[in-house]
Amino acid sequence: MFSGRTIALFSATAMMIVSPVQAQSPDQAVDISADEVTRTVRTLTLDQFEGRAPGTAGEDRTIGYLIGRFQALGLEPGGVDGSWTQRVPLLHTRLGKPETLNFSIDGKGMALNPGKDIYVSTLQPKDRAVVDKAEMVFVGYGVTAPERGWDDFKDVDLKGKVAVFLVNDPDFAAAADEAVAGKFGGRAMTYYGRWTYKFEEASRRGAVAALIVHETEAAGYGWSVVESPQGENYGIAKPDDEVTSLALQGWISGGTAQKLFDDAGLDLAKLRVAARKSDFTPVPMGASFTADYPVEQETVQSQNVFGKIPGKARPDETIIYGAHWDAYGEGPPDAEGRIYRAGANDDALGIAGIMEIARKFKSLPQPDRTIVIAAWSAEERGLLGSEVYAQNPIYPLEKTVANLTIDVLQTAGKAKDVILIGKGQGTLEDDLAKYAKAQGRVVTEENLPERGLFFRADHFSLAKQGVPVLLMMSLAGASDLVEGGRKAGQKWIDDYTGNCYHAACDAWSPDWNLDGALQDINVMFDIGESLAYSERWPEWKAGSEFKERRDASADVRR
Repeated sequence: MFSGRTIALFSATAMMIVSPVQAQSPDQAVDISADEVTRTVRTLTLDQFEGRAPGTAGEDRTIGYLIGRFQALGLEPGGVDGSWTQRVPLLHTRLGKPETLNFSIDGKGMALNPGKDIYVSTLQPKDRAVVDKAEMVFVGYGVTAPERGWDDFKDVDLKGKVAVFLVNDPDFAAAADEAVAGKFGGRAMTYYGRWTYKFEEASRRGAVAALIVHETEAAGYGWSVVESPQGENYGIAKPDDEVTSLALQGWISGGTAQKLFDDAGLDLAKLRVAARKSDFTPVPMGASFTADYPVEQETVQSQNVFGKIPGKARPDETIIYGAHWDAYGEGPPDAEGRIYRAGANDDALGIAGIMEIARKFKSLPQPDRTIVIAAWSAEERGLLGSEVYAQNPIYPLEKTVANLTIDVLQTAGKAKDVILIGKGQGTLEDDLAKYAKAQGRVVTEENLPERGLFFRADHFSLAKQGVPVLLMMSLAGASDLVEGGRKAGQKWIDDYTGNCYHAACDAWSPDWNLDGALQDINVMFDIGESLAYSERWPEWKAGSEFKERRDASADVRR
């Protein structure tokens, strides 16, 4: 935790970078301001913050800036023991140039180009990551889902072996007449389709490595996104007996996977079809994987940052607004010479949004319930800051009314609709429809459900604990823009995800039109306001995998 002297120093530094907004007097309601949103984004993407990577000097400056802004907004410290922060202990690793890296079939090696043919990282706190001629086993989609009558592993022993997965769910590419169709949500990705689940499952079964075959459509992003961490990885620092069994985890490019399977005498196309059946059995590939990487590894103390507006009537009931402060730090220069991948949209814009929401709440009478403004660390490294909080909550999760998360908003102007992510999960989607309608907008379901965005933002960490959540994110479908319609909305998504997602060009631009982003920020404010001055509790809907967890604590909320 930061000391008082350190916080004061960081706050002073932040105020030299940009003079924070002054809090308003109560009962002088303010509007969400495009100018203030812009100012926050432009500040957080300055080179002084070095791309806001966890565990760096850039993090120190970011934390100081956030605390300074929260103080200037009139928020109270909302962290551990009256501080502004919560520790997020992270294992940080970076692979060096491999001494050995190949697949081998019948004694014949297939050399691999790191970053081009294969991308791997490690979450073991060791100085070398070594896989020595480990047998490779194709495990299909690698799903164990007894509630859906599905088990891809069939008790096959994976200890010391390499698990090779397909990305997404067994029904992603299924035809309508296949038995699996719809069993895993169809085009909508379930948690079983996420790479995090697959790596965790491989580790639970004692595998020494796990590799996923990359497909852009099924993954929801191209190879450039896969390799964007540049050999770095972060995980929650764990005791030795809880460290993953995986020396290496990562992806094989589509072309490399095709050659590997061909050389091994396996028909990858036919195996994809076989993996869509519940009687699928893992297939020994007759190939082995060898790798030897030097590893730089350290444990770093990162921080979540919290400000709060205490509730007047029921301060123990909390509404959490969240966005992540971290981005990707320093990388290779792009065509314009930029080295910092500072995430202007992802997620400095989200941080700006929750700051504006805080500023508006401070201009209103004190809420009945406590408003918490959370700036999460290490979202880009696997939702780690929010996961640390979910495992070690500052505010009881049973009385957390809702978590409202903002992560990537479109910057192409006003929209006629708002995109719903995770249809059918909870009653907060009904609130979304209500307050969008008040703006003259309608709700459009995500048209890219295969991207699994419900499982890829910080709200998911709290959802797993039963907290009702809502995610505002513009990557899940093309907005129906006032100017240009859905075609223009799709162009914005294609341009952003195809060029700037997790890249240095995710930078503030004078061409941004924040009118649509302000619509979304206002909707999130309206939803939180409706909860802050009421006794209403959002709920999970029947069929949600999170409902049982929430229902178990229902007596606490009565």
